[in-house]
Amino acid sequence: MVNSQGPRSHHVLNLPTKAVQGDVFLLLFIRVTAMELWNHSTVTNFILSGLFSYTPYEFLLFSLILLASIAALVGNILFLLLIQVDVRLHIPMYFFLGQLSVMDLTMICTVVPKMAANFLSGTKTISPGACGAQIFLVVMVGGAECFLLAVMAYDRYVAVCHPLRYPVLMNWKVCSDMVIASWIGGMTDSVIDVAMVFSFPYCSSREVNHFFCEVPALLRLSCADTSLFEDLIYACCVVMLLLPLGVIVTSYARVLTAVMRMSSTEGKQKALTTCSSHLAVVGLYYGGAIFSYMQRASSRTPAGDRATSIFYTILAPMLNPLIYSLRNKEVSRALKKMMGTWVM
Repeated sequence: MVNSQGPRSHHVLNLPTKAVQGDVFLLLFIRVTAMELWNHSTVTNFILSGLFSYTPYEFLLFSLILLASIAALVGNILFLLLIQVDVRLHIPMYFFLGQLSVMDLTMICTVVPKMAANFLSGTKTISPGACGAQIFLVVMVGGAECFLLAVMAYDRYVAVCHPLRYPVLMNWKVCSDMVIASWIGGMTDSVIDVAMVFSFPYCSSREVNHFFCEVPALLRLSCADTSLFEDLIYACCVVMLLLPLGVIVTSYARVLTAVMRMSSTEGKQKALTTCSSHLAVVGLYYGGAIFSYMQRASSRTPAGDRATSIFYTILAPMLNPLIYSLRNKEVSRALKKMMGTWVM
């Protein structure tokens, strides 16, 4: 019987040390970058129009979004705790899922607090430094998540199609390198975007028709010709969205072929359950991201941008822990164990 998780006894990752150190370093880097952007900004503040402007039910809708954000925070933090405390989850698949939770937490903490503060206080301003920090973090996390989802698809391909070579092909160094490469890929794109966006002059309206600082929304305010940069963004999106998507499609085509050849019904069910969870996350994330970033500037609308942004900034981070927890016996067992420890 083929084990879709790959052999476990010879491949346990030392997550509580190296992985945590890497995440702490990343968070420190993010904080320093945000402070630098804040301190070196001398331009007039921008104004965020918000998510539910001119809507009679805006408080109800805001409450729903806030509840979804809190659920996302609790779900991802709990998922990270489960991975850290249960040694049986110290395998590549859950290491990648832990990184996905870190990305989701970063996205939520970048977008929602400022949106909530502006809504509750009625002051819709945001400084250029904070605006640049939002662009940097959102683009970095978005790009890194694209690459990470491709890495996770490759991991499932190796686990199902090459189970005997899994400990060699997916050892700790390989997993770490792929995760670091994902973060670097997203970070490179975000640095370019921030540098280019704030190189344009903003000489008229300062009202950003969005609930956070997003590149297309800011470019609409520029009084310079941004068409060349918009074409560059489109080309980058083709690479950062379609290239990883190609890896995902190819990996799962081979996984499906291998699963269909399995003689064990239990092995088929286990492999399909794991892969279907990942495909659900891919569909949720890529659906919103492609619709949001793969459109030409002439066909985009502010209302459409706000609607699609909700999917990958709030809904996807909320649903990801649920998707990977449902029908997952290992996560359920780890949760019961941790809850039992807390009760005792």
